[in-house]
Amino acid sequence: MRGGLRAGAGRKALSKEKRKIPKNIYLKEEQVEYITQLELDGCNSFSQKCVELINKGISYIDREASKDKSKLTFIDLFAGIGGIRQGFEDENTRCVFSSEWDKYASLTYKANFGDTPYGDITKISEKDIPNHDVLLAGFPCQPFSNIGKREGFSHKTQGTLFFDVLRILREKQPKMFLLENVKGLLTNDKGNTFKVILQELRELGYSVFYDVLDAQNFGLPQRRERVLIVGFHPMLGISQFTFPKGNKEKRPINSILEIGAEGYSISEHLQNSYLFKKNDGKPQLVDSNSTIQVNTLVASYHKIQRLTGTFVKDGETGVRMFSELELKRLMGFPEDFKIPVSRTQMYRQFGNSVAVPMITAVAKEMKKKLEEISDEIRA
Repeated sequence: MRGGLRAGAGRKALSKEKRKIPKNIYLKEEQVEYITQLELDGCNSFSQKCVELINKGISYIDREASKDKSKLTFIDLFAGIGGIRQGFEDENTRCVFSSEWDKYASLTYKANFGDTPYGDITKISEKDIPNHDVLLAGFPCQPFSNIGKREGFSHKTQGTLFFDVLRILREKQPKMFLLENVKGLLTNDKGNTFKVILQELRELGYSVFYDVLDAQNFGLPQRRERVLIVGFHPMLGISQFTFPKGNKEKRPINSILEIGAEGYSISEHLQNSYLFKKNDGKPQLVDSNSTIQVNTLVASYHKIQRLTGTFVKDGETGVRMFSELELKRLMGFPEDFKIPVSRTQMYRQFGNSVAVPMITAVAKEMKKKLEEISDEIRA
C-alpha cells in the first residue's frame, strides 16, 4: 500500500538566516591568488574566505556610515573656491551639498574638495537640498562692496540672493548658520539693507549675532574687514555668542613673500605710463624689509590698479604682482591648494574669497557653543 506525503518527511526548509543564494562573481587572477593564500580563522575553502571577506567589508562600511551619521553636516552656498568650507570643515563635519554658479570657481572647488558644486541656487528648490545641521554662505559681496556700484537689493541678479538663503533656512531649519559679507553691508542704503537682513533672519526665530572681524588679527598680513553673521535655531535656546578677537600681534607682509618668484612681472612700459605716472605714493609697494599689513586683496587685482593694488619690488622688471603661493599665504589657504585655472581667474577667485583662519576661529566658537548645549542635554 502506497501512502501519501508524510508531514515532516524530506529535507527541512532552511531558515532565512541559513539560506544561501548562489551568485556568480568574477575576480582577477591576482585577486584569486591573494584570497587563496590568505589565512582566515575558520575558513578553509575559497568560498568560505570570500564570504568572510565580504562580511568584514560590510562591517567596515556600517562602521563608517555610523561615523558619518554622528558628524555635523553642512551645506556650502555661493561656495566660490571653498574658502568658508576650508575654514569650517574638520574631521567631525561633513559637507552634504554645495552650490556655485561660476564655472571657473567650480573647477577650483572640485580640484580641492572632490565635489562639483550644483549650479545656480535660484534654480534649485529648497525641498531638493539635503537636510543639514549648518548653513554656510558667503552670499555675493559685489552689490554691497565699497568698490564698484553699491546696488544692494535693487540688483536684479545678485542683490536678492540673500533671500535664497532665507528660503532654505525656512524649509530646512538647520541648527546654525554662518554668513559672510563685506563691511560695506552695514552701511549700504544708509543701513537699511543690513536692517532688513537681521529682521528677516530673526523673524525665522533664530538668535542672530554679528561682528566685524579683520583678517590681520587672525594671522594674515592683510587688512581685510568682513562682517560675520552667526545664527542659532530657537530650539537650542542660545541667547549669547562671543566672536573671537584674534591676536594682537600682527604678521608682517615680508613673512609670506616668495623672493625671486618668476613670471609675475609688470612691464616697464606699464610702470612708467601708468603705475608711477603720478608721484602720490601709489600704488602700495612691499619688499623683503616690509613689516606692514597690506591693502585688501580685491577681485580686480589682475587689472593692476594703482589705487587699490599692492605690488612686490622684485622680479625681472623690478616690480611684480603677488605670486600664486603668496596669494595662498595672504588668504590663509594651504600651500598645496590646487589652482587649475588661468592666472586672471586665480586673482579673481582669491580676491572674492575669505580669510580662512578668520572663518576657522568663528567656526570653532560655534561648534563649542553647540557642544555646550549637547553637554547640558546629556547631563
